[in-house]
Amino acid sequence: MDTSTALPPDEITTIFYVGHHETDRTENVSYDVLSQAQGLGYDFLTVPITTPAFHTSVVSLVKDYKQRISQSDSRELPLPLIPPLTPQDSTLTPDDSNSLRVAVVSPWIDLGSSDPVIAHISRQVLNLEVAYAAFCGVSNVLVYAPTEEADAVGYGRAVQEALGLGPYVQLHVLLPMSGELETDYPYGEHLSELAAPPDFDADEDDSTAKDEYDVWATWDTIRSLCSYSQKLCLALEVQRQLPCLDLQCRWYSEPVRLLVFPRTTFIRNAKGYPVLSKPHQQLISRFARLRFPPWMLLSDVGTLLGAVDIPARTSPEPTPAEATSKTKEKPKDPVPHLRYLRHLQQSQPPRPPIERFGQGYQDYLQSPLQPLTDNLESVTYEVFERDPVKYEWYERAIAVALKDLRETVEDARPIVVAVAGAGRGPLVTRALQASESTGVAIDCWAVEKNPNAYVLLQRRNATDPLWSNSVHVVKSDMRHWPGPSNPNGEAGKVDILISELLGSFADNELSPECLDGVQHILHPSHGISIPQSYSAHLTPIATPRIHSDLLLRSGGGGEKWDIPYVVLLHQYDYLSLSPASSPESRTPNVQQAWSFTHPTSPQTLTHARLRAGGGAGAPGSVGGDGSNEHNSRSCRISFTCAKQGVCHGLAGYFETVLYSSARTGEKVELSTNPVTMESKSQDMISWFPIFFPLKTPVYVPKGGEMMVHMWRQTDDRSVWYEWVVEVYDTAGGKRRKVGMSEMGTSRKNACLM
Repeated sequence: MDTSTALPPDEITTIFYVGHHETDRTENVSYDVLSQAQGLGYDFLTVPITTPAFHTSVVSLVKDYKQRISQSDSRELPLPLIPPLTPQDSTLTPDDSNSLRVAVVSPWIDLGSSDPVIAHISRQVLNLEVAYAAFCGVSNVLVYAPTEEADAVGYGRAVQEALGLGPYVQLHVLLPMSGELETDYPYGEHLSELAAPPDFDADEDDSTAKDEYDVWATWDTIRSLCSYSQKLCLALEVQRQLPCLDLQCRWYSEPVRLLVFPRTTFIRNAKGYPVLSKPHQQLISRFARLRFPPWMLLSDVGTLLGAVDIPARTSPEPTPAEATSKTKEKPKDPVPHLRYLRHLQQSQPPRPPIERFGQGYQDYLQSPLQPLTDNLESVTYEVFERDPVKYEWYERAIAVALKDLRETVEDARPIVVAVAGAGRGPLVTRALQASESTGVAIDCWAVEKNPNAYVLLQRRNATDPLWSNSVHVVKSDMRHWPGPSNPNGEAGKVDILISELLGSFADNELSPECLDGVQHILHPSHGISIPQSYSAHLTPIATPRIHSDLLLRSGGGGEKWDIPYVVLLHQYDYLSLSPASSPESRTPNVQQAWSFTHPTSPQTLTHARLRAGGGAGAPGSVGGDGSNEHNSRSCRISFTCAKQGVCHGLAGYFETVLYSSARTGEKVELSTNPVTMESKSQDMISWFPIFFPLKTPVYVPKGGEMMVHMWRQTDDRSVWYEWVVEVYDTAGGKRRKVGMSEMGTSRKNACLM
């Protein structure tokens, strides 16, 4: 069972960190101004790094250079250099309060210009300003989006260079969700207006309609050039007209650190107050549930200075008459947009149980448990036992099985029930409760290899009123247990064998191997295994956050890319949706990889025992004698991706049938598959998904096909997985391969048998 050991509080406080931005702010954002903003309720302010005077001098420098070039015969003048900043060029100074400021790079530069002079000047401005902001102790710097005609590669290269100018500076690239920015540059000429015409002619035939994903594609180019640097973030402008839900979900998966709300995003309610539409509110609620929710930036919603009249410290107190006259007038709200966001903060919907349970562990990578080789701690067992669904479903399955067996077993003897891998005994308790509720007597056995848990089981058997010393507690690896002994000391058979050996990918904690090893004690004619079957499921996902985290992890040999991680996936996007999915539901295309059924066919186990002794056939295909080769699996699954995207790995889930009654047709199931979990085991928290990473992300074109290959391998001593992803595109009726990942293999981190 794979999950986090976190035990967060049931209630989680939602906090909005809201700032104020003016595109034409030129005044010095002093400590007094910051204090005024905080008095209004703002948490931070933006501040331009340089002044209009600097803009004027740079434009003059460019114009002068262009003129000299036009008058020169050689046209080989060296590119112009911007002189160092002077006190007149910037009002920003080193200050402890700079943590409350977001510095804004001059929005009039054009980093991706086709004109080498403009691109060169723009890079100098960017580097000068970022370096100076870093010197002043500002850790957050806002950079405006590339112009519509800009080269995204050139822009990305310039940003990548600027990331190295300050060890603690984060660059926030301001981009719209789609289309063009509504947050415009404030004053004077934009350097793009001074650019020379490009040397090449635009292809007039290449006038295809703009795609909603064009801005995202630009961002993908920029962050790829910057190697998914965690110092590179998104400042995402939320417009009044939101893009399609697919694109919203794609942006949600990206490292958004600022949500920017221009004044035009708001609408007016019946009373004339600014509010946001329901879709906008839902977007905010989703981002607010992230492990690190983005800050919010109100842009051009009103001038900050003068919004509230703060009297000077020497001003006399108002007279009683003045105070009375002022109270008669209802003051105008100076910050209605901010007030509305604070209202949304207080009215956020409650989080689902899985998010409350895993708070702080969203997208946190953990290596899967190895319960066969490791003895778990009590706190780990305790986390599993907090699940409000799993054990109740197990009890239902046991109760249905007891009723069926009571009809099948002819004599009136108690039904023999064994819990293999009892842990601290939650399934034992559920079996006893099922016996009480059905009136079917049982003879209960608890088998546990963990010597520490064995002590607790014995104590519980002696002190728990429900157990009342009626449980037979056995210390043994289930695979070596001879079975329940009768009064004559002879080994008997078990009627119901109960286990909870499933991992996040169903079989990744060696449930098939363990249950094969203990199956010899199960009654051959009517023995029931709970669970009866389970299946592993896959879907490709985009998760830049996790990929970025893995890039920063130390570890030689690249082994970090060959580990299937247990993770509460949170900030990600499905790349392939079900054909039956609606735009509102966005049902992912999750497909089955393979399945296991218990009890295993006796003929299969007989053949495996023969191979284990070297008496049947050739050795196994990947080592050993092949005795466990019947538990090998493989799959080849195709996923169609309607939208372009980047695959960072595969998300894995499982479904299991605990028990299905042939007599009544009742079926008790558990699922972590997002498609079926709500109908089969809603609010279950025992298992987080599993994630198979790709060392090199694979780009998938619009309408492309992803072919996922996966293998469950074994050498009779261990079990591991191998996976690879191919990408195909269809053009002119021909299918062609356009990409392929490196093969991942967890052999060095295999689960030991």
